[in-house]
Amino acid sequence: MSKIVIIADTGVNHNGDMKLAKKMIEEAAAAGVDYIKFQTFKSEKLVTKNAKKAVYQVKKTGSDESQLEMLKKLEISQENFIVLKEYCEKKGIGFLSSAFDLSSIEFLATLDLDYWKIPSGEVTDFPCLMEIGKKGGRVLMSTGMCTDEEVGRAIKVLNDYGTSDITLLHCNTQYPTSYDEVNLSSMVSMRKQFCLETGFADHTDSIEISMAAAALGAKVIEKHFTLDKSMEGTDQSFSIDPSELKAMVKGIRRIERAIGHGGKAPAKSELENIITVRKSIVAATEINKGDIFTEENITCKRPGSGMSPMKWEEILGKTASRSYKEDELIKEDL
Repeated sequence: MSKIVIIADTGVNHNGDMKLAKKMIEEAAAAGVDYIKFQTFKSEKLVTKNAKKAVYQVKKTGSDESQLEMLKKLEISQENFIVLKEYCEKKGIGFLSSAFDLSSIEFLATLDLDYWKIPSGEVTDFPCLMEIGKKGGRVLMSTGMCTDEEVGRAIKVLNDYGTSDITLLHCNTQYPTSYDEVNLSSMVSMRKQFCLETGFADHTDSIEISMAAAALGAKVIEKHFTLDKSMEGTDQSFSIDPSELKAMVKGIRRIERAIGHGGKAPAKSELENIITVRKSIVAATEINKGDIFTEENITCKRPGSGMSPMKWEEILGKTASRSYKEDELIKEDL
């Protein structure tokens, strides 16, 4: 079974600060994730001047500024993304970033990333889907807010323009996501409906749901994390901290080991227990040669080194070829 890809999503929890961004890279690497993901955007190309912030963002930062003003503070320059990618390489962790506009797609194409990450908000952005499709790389596409029909249309655009290696990430774009609205079963149903690998972008405020997704067959897990939940910012409070990230990675790695190969057979470690805990057909009383085996003179007891109790009906009514003492294993040719 292929290893589950675990992505630590910085979101905008670096607050536009390169020192914080580098520290997040260090913590993600220490936690053992495969990739750390950023967001690449040009604020003016992403939102209009008067676009309002999301409700959860207003709750955290107030309503005095526009979404554009908020995003300008969180924007990382292309030059600094090059620095961050190099820092990731130094720390032994993969670098990813979501592209939110065409110019950002063109920039990220120069960085030769392992995956294109399409955020939920871009699933209906035809020009961006088209450009990513033309690049022909592997795609991770979040599907928050989407209907099955919208997911299907986005897949078709990517396919039509040259990209077929797509993993669909189920998610909910409410921050934090209520457990009642996670709907992990959608991850499973999309896998069957679209015949594509699926994963989970977790926006809950805990680590258990990501681990449940791993148990349900997620190939990719993406989780928001922060250095400190009490830091200033819209996404800090529902993100997990470094200690929780480590615990999540440890849990997912244990789960993927436990999932196994799927065939039903005794594990190597179980083989030594078969004789000890299974039963054999034994004499319940003293049996003389020539006696008929009946439910009164035979029974089933441990150990399992003799005749299997599954031959019970075959032995009943047969004639004993020899004498047996009580508790002696029955040994007859059937």
